[in-house]
Amino acid sequence: MSQVFINTHPLVQHKITLLRNKNTGTNEFRSLVDEIGMLMGYEALSDLPTEDIEVETPIEKCMSPQITGRKLAIVPILRAGLGMVSGVQKLVPTAKVGHIGLYRDPVTHEPQEYYCKLPDPINERTIVVTDPMLATGGSAVSAINFIKEHGGKKIKFMCIIAAPEGLEKLEKAHPDIQIYVGHLDRELNANAYICPGLGDAGDRIFGTK
Repeated sequence: MSQVFINTHPLVQHKITLLRNKNTGTNEFRSLVDEIGMLMGYEALSDLPTEDIEVETPIEKCMSPQITGRKLAIVPILRAGLGMVSGVQKLVPTAKVGHIGLYRDPVTHEPQEYYCKLPDPINERTIVVTDPMLATGGSAVSAINFIKEHGGKKIKFMCIIAAPEGLEKLEKAHPDIQIYVGHLDRELNANAYICPGLGDAGDRIFGTK
């Protein structure tokens, strides 16, 4: 059974409100996505395994925990997912970064793959998939399908805004993953955009139309 975590932290919610504002410019929007990625990553990585090692402080030697076991991989869904990568990397600078390129067919709204490159070996890593928007859920489902086909096992999905339809689809397709959501919005409109949402995250991050 998948685990869904809806973020309620005041800082995250405040920053999402700023993201929604149509007057928020590209530079500020990009910085906010980065900050939210870091804040959400802090929560998503709370179960990383640790082991005690001996360190020598200026006072004495002691046993102290460090992260162990699986190494981290961050896999953004291109292109908007790139905006959340650096925030997570600030928490774990040694994380490897893969990329999955998908675009949404304007007629069917179904995802089409155009690129997939993952750290090797992916099966030994905890994988955080990032995409600011979980709308229909098609891109997230397809991206995680690709990761599993390459051997990925421990997978977490992290988005800033989700529609109920997309969340339900992702849960149903991949009941074994953890899903971290910044805010669960009301619905999708006829064009498969999240309402109230924040517009096209990729365009707003990269300043394109």
